[in-house]
Amino acid sequence: MKPLTIIAYTGAAVGLAALGVSMAKTNPSQVEYEEYAVQRLTKYLKNDVCKKTTNVIENLIRFNCDKLVDSASPQIQEVIAKTTERQDFVIFSIYRTDLKINSWIPSYKFETVGAFDQFYTYTAEKQ
Repeated sequence: MKPLTIIAYTGAAVGLAALGVSMAKTNPSQVEYEEYAVQRLTKYLKNDVCKKTTNVIENLIRFNCDKLVDSASPQIQEVIAKTTERQDFVIFSIYRTDLKINSWIPSYKFETVGAFDQFYTYTAEKQ
């Protein structure tokens, strides 16, 4: 092999190793995912549920709906923690959450990948 080829291969290997180490160090934890999921779910509840209620009783509830959602954050995080499975691949993680509270409320399935201290939810399905 020519010296230039050896240098190129060595540089590529070092670059890939550095990328792998960087990804491993920035692989988000389960707790970080739970915080992310609570923020996303809280935003959804406030924007899509609280503001889109129509009948008289729901309008009365809507008055304090945002406060109710905020006060339920610890319970929401607990439910998410109990219904989430994490697959840790060292350089990234996949989180699968089957959010089912009871038979009266629709259940949802979420799949999220976490890498570089970020999350990307690629599946959100109503069951």
